[in-house]
Amino acid sequence: MSIDLTSEQSKPVRKSGWFELIRKEDWWAVWIGLFLVLAGIIFWTAGSSIKVLTAQIPKWTDFPALGSALQGHLGSIILLYLTFLVLFSITASFLHIKTGPFAAGFTLLFIISVAINIFSSWGWASQYNLEAPIVALAIGLIVGNLIPLGGWFSSALRTELYVKVGIVLLGATLPFTLIIQAGPVAFLQATFISVITFLVIYFAGTRWFGLDKHFAATLGVGGSVCGVSAAIAVGGAIKAKKEHVSISISLVVIWAVAAIFLLSFLVKVLGISAGPAGAWIGTSEFADAAGVTAASTFGDQALNSFTLMKVIGRDIFIGVWCFILALISITFWENRKAGTKADATEIWRRFPKFIIGFFAASILLTIVIAATTSVAGRAVINTDVIAPIKEFRTWAFTFTFLSIGLTTRFRKLTSFGWKPFAAFSTGAVVNIVLGYILSVVILHNFWASL
Repeated sequence: MSIDLTSEQSKPVRKSGWFELIRKEDWWAVWIGLFLVLAGIIFWTAGSSIKVLTAQIPKWTDFPALGSALQGHLGSIILLYLTFLVLFSITASFLHIKTGPFAAGFTLLFIISVAINIFSSWGWASQYNLEAPIVALAIGLIVGNLIPLGGWFSSALRTELYVKVGIVLLGATLPFTLIIQAGPVAFLQATFISVITFLVIYFAGTRWFGLDKHFAATLGVGGSVCGVSAAIAVGGAIKAKKEHVSISISLVVIWAVAAIFLLSFLVKVLGISAGPAGAWIGTSEFADAAGVTAASTFGDQALNSFTLMKVIGRDIFIGVWCFILALISITFWENRKAGTKADATEIWRRFPKFIIGFFAASILLTIVIAATTSVAGRAVINTDVIAPIKEFRTWAFTFTFLSIGLTTRFRKLTSFGWKPFAAFSTGAVVNIVLGYILSVVILHNFWASL
């Protein structure tokens, strides 16, 4: 498998309890995200700001202006690099990734990301809406499919880690009051679409294309809940074959990348406003990273509605699906003498822990803002705390988009036959159509009012 959007490169650790807090990628995404949020709050209480660390590249129209901008922001770029390098290198060491190659690979990834942000800040690029996420993805796809990547560089392409850190940081920019207000609607909409999409993929796979039930179930969850993470978690829970899990991951990635361009194009052509657009992307994308790529091009409102739909509405179902399908697999699909047992703790084991960080960041900033009574004080929080956190989030997502492109191999599309692709694609089409009907037609006013 040449597509890697998972943490599978790290060595598995089977210890449980508190040990998971320092050995699991999800938890490290929480620690990194909350560390940056707390740093922002501490600096603010001390009368300072973490803006100096964020290296925001200003808009420029000519090379003299670019030179002046880079000269003025060189120190911030270096500080940003060192901040991320230290945090991610510490994480790599606990995940059993060799820190030397990782640091070298991340350095190159960071340099490319800086170049992409410089390009996207160019007036000409802004004129044609060449946002950093799309540029990063396009460059990654071209380079990744034409140039062999060294192992030292590949070790730094930690897509899942970067996107999870970005999502935790996203929580700090999304008021918890908004989550309470819109969360139930997002949950119900996501539940309806997820169940329908799973059933379509499963029945198409088993009845139309003759796929194994375990295989069809893994495909179904990958296309209806949380893409790669769900495929891996459910595949393990129901004892699917390793090659079936790999094929499911490949299809998720291929469709997720294609959906970035398809959904972005349709949103622009149909003139859909940001809120409904983000909700549609949240119900139709299969991977957090790909969805963030598409939604971020339409602004913060689209990113907020996407997050409510994808992270709150769909990602939290991973553990529930694992338990339900494991129970079905044991009861109906497997030989009971195998001794496998369905355990309710499977829900917690498979629950995406970075969502806890997302909620914690949201609650933390909401409390800080609520405790500040003056309008001027809240404006300072927005400028000195929330705005820098958004910049950290943007950089984390840029690393994500590059990693997606650099690890995607389209030539693998022909390696697993047409039947799994047909089954998955049937559900993907239903997913996109249902997402449009609910997000843009039925609930348009709700999502537009966020």
